[in-house]
Amino acid sequence: MVPFRPARVRWLAGAMLCLAAMSAPACAAVVGRIPWNEAPSGFRLLGDDRSALLSRLVAADHATRSIDLQTYIYDDDPTGRLVARHLLAAADRGVRVRLLVDDLDASVSPALFDALDAHPRIEVRLFNAFLTNRPSLVSKLGQFVIDGRRLNRRMHNKSFISDGRVAIVGGRNIGDAYYDAGGDVRFRDLDLAAVGPVVAQATAAFETYWTCNAARPVSELPPTGTRLDALHALRRDLPSNAAAIPAGPAPETMPAEWPADEASDTTHAWDWGPAALVADEPEKAGEGRGGSALRIAPAVDALIASARHEVVLISAYFAPGDHGARYFEDLARRGVALSLLTNSLAATDAPAVQAGYAEYRKPLLDAGINLYELRPIAGVSPTAEAEHGPSRSPVSLHAKAAIVDRRYVFVGSMNMDLRSRLLNTEMGLIVDDPPLASAVYRYFRNAIQPQNAFHVVEAPDGALRWLGADATGAALSYDHEPDASWWRRIETTVLGWLPIDELL
Repeated sequence: MVPFRPARVRWLAGAMLCLAAMSAPACAAVVGRIPWNEAPSGFRLLGDDRSALLSRLVAADHATRSIDLQTYIYDDDPTGRLVARHLLAAADRGVRVRLLVDDLDASVSPALFDALDAHPRIEVRLFNAFLTNRPSLVSKLGQFVIDGRRLNRRMHNKSFISDGRVAIVGGRNIGDAYYDAGGDVRFRDLDLAAVGPVVAQATAAFETYWTCNAARPVSELPPTGTRLDALHALRRDLPSNAAAIPAGPAPETMPAEWPADEASDTTHAWDWGPAALVADEPEKAGEGRGGSALRIAPAVDALIASARHEVVLISAYFAPGDHGARYFEDLARRGVALSLLTNSLAATDAPAVQAGYAEYRKPLLDAGINLYELRPIAGVSPTAEAEHGPSRSPVSLHAKAAIVDRRYVFVGSMNMDLRSRLLNTEMGLIVDDPPLASAVYRYFRNAIQPQNAFHVVEAPDGALRWLGADATGAALSYDHEPDASWWRRIETTVLGWLPIDELL
């Protein structure tokens, strides 16, 4: 079966819902407070793909009581099977493992989930399930037409929690593309590894989703075969089809360095500061649109609105809508220096979102906002960490982060688009810590180098220009979106005509 990828979901769901006239009304802006922990928490930035993967594996290997994994996508590919191998090993030694996956793509991997769920110490649940079990792509499209208001709302949260002691929260799903392990695209992303009081907030958020009515146990679904047979087959096949553990230095987080608090004796320093885990309520994915279910967008709004000098935004998908564009323009016009990094048309995996962004380029530039678009160049990475071997796939930005006044940082799953604000459930971490803010800023600065990203500017004649540099440092300038095929440009233009901003 062809995988039902997120970009395809955005395009097809948007078109279906537009044609069916099922798009929901815009919600009023909400001002929220950031729920800071009084005691500081510790953080490590995971900008390097290899370290991000190894940190998850190490957390699984050293768990003694529990592993809670929540994700939008869990691919049945070599990386997904490598993670499954470590989850199974943990369960074999008595650790309780809970895996919560959004149902949109889950039918791509039913045998894997059946196999894991057959283990007495592992339970798998699917979030916001389709009306039929194990639906095909055609069935999914039909159900989107019939029940689109509900099915177009997905659980986009990502967290990995070991023993309630360490949590990894950010933008990475489970699959090859998110850890530079092969495939058609290589996502560049960001996570935070966290220790200290904020981990309890992450655990509470997971528990809220795990016990909600929208989380359906896989055991209630008809299996693809005998579940125990699937488990035996998985154990038999994992040695040959799970990815090998990437070679290289130790990951960023090791159990001996997981302090309980800032006073703990650790081998390497963590970045410490007041923090808050912000997450939407799972009810946001229901048909209702009550403001009480919205948690993350008001908190991020409050963070950005507090800026006095500078805001840096990193958003794989940026489609602010009229209200959001005016908000950012007003922010810039009151003297806040604002810079944005998003994908170029050639780099994005969601051309519909690019269509929703393109119409706001000129107004944003006129307000003095700096726009940068990541280039799809193999072998060039925006991470400030050392690379481990050459890239095998084009690069696409997948990170979601904000830096305010080089002091406050947000890293999570929420893009700066209306889908994240209004439809998907999202989560992330907000931290008050200048050293961590500096680390994320270095990631941004590396990403916007001319060899890595285009700087979009407005020429004296009012036309847009894309400025960059080749591998030798020679300047490049384009009067159209670089590296994008004529078909993609036409596709984006047509998508821009559709009234689907809220669905992007």
